[in-house]
Amino acid sequence: MKRLVRFIFAGGVGFVADAVVLWLLLAITPLGPFAARTISIGFALSVTWLINRHLTFSPSSRGIAQEGVRYGGVGIATSIVNYLVYCAILLALPTMPPLAALAVASLVAMALSFLGYSRLVFDR
Repeated sequence: MKRLVRFIFAGGVGFVADAVVLWLLLAITPLGPFAARTISIGFALSVTWLINRHLTFSPSSRGIAQEGVRYGGVGIATSIVNYLVYCAILLALPTMPPLAALAVASLVAMALSFLGYSRLVFDR
């Protein structure tokens, strides 16, 4: 249970990082919500790896490079789900604010992330 709470905390920090970068990119660059999200999601993935590695799961018995590759693989897979849900929401509901679509998409991807990280990256 403690691990799940820490994972939700890491996801919350990652969500804030994602949302802030998305908001900044939309506010100060000519990028639209689709291109901006590809950058913000990558930033959030880096932030959550650091938190999950040190707080949620602790480093695995693998080397940092192998752990990073595994984390990246799971992260990319769940980020694709996250991004597809985000895009589907914005295309189906064009008046929805991008940050609201981000919130919904992030919740959908969270369960997949926990399963992947706990079983494929930080398993002992």
